[in-house]
Amino acid sequence: MNLPNLLTLSRIPMMFLIVWLMRESFPGAASLAFVLFVAAGITDWLDGFYARKLNLVSNFGILMDALTDKILMLGLMIALVEQGLAHIFLVLLILGREFMITGLRLVAATKGVVMAAESAGKQKTVTQIIAVGGFLLAVAFSDDLAAWGVPYAQEISVWVYWIGRVTFWLCVAMTLYSGAKYFRKYGDLVFKA
Repeated sequence: MNLPNLLTLSRIPMMFLIVWLMRESFPGAASLAFVLFVAAGITDWLDGFYARKLNLVSNFGILMDALTDKILMLGLMIALVEQGLAHIFLVLLILGREFMITGLRLVAATKGVVMAAESAGKQKTVTQIIAVGGFLLAVAFSDDLAAWGVPYAQEISVWVYWIGRVTFWLCVAMTLYSGAKYFRKYGDLVFKA
């Protein structure tokens, strides 16, 4: 197991730790959840950086990078639903799209076609990160920073929450749009013999 793959796989236990912290009420739990979310994002950048720098790019790394990103984001979205911060219907739309595109990728792979990442898919990922990060940061402001006496923490929390909420709706739209683009481009692999 090389360094890039270890960084990639680290996001799975990080997701469990973040979700556990989201459910805890001790002082600093919400802030620590947000910090670990940022750390998970940094590992997403570092794994690719080191894979290229050390010439360790592998099919396993490429596959697991995308898969651990989905596990992290979908796990956190499900936790946000439990906390009443995200709507279950919207998360199910995202979850359904992710499974359908993964299935499409598998079918494409059996036919020797590699589905390259599309710009719409990357934009979808960015909006998901901003939305989830916004919700986590809003809770950190309202639960921790306000309790620690940070001026205007509650007011900032409301603004950050709404940024997360609006971005979440945008991420749902981008998720469906990018999924439609993938099916438009690669759908014949599934629907034509």
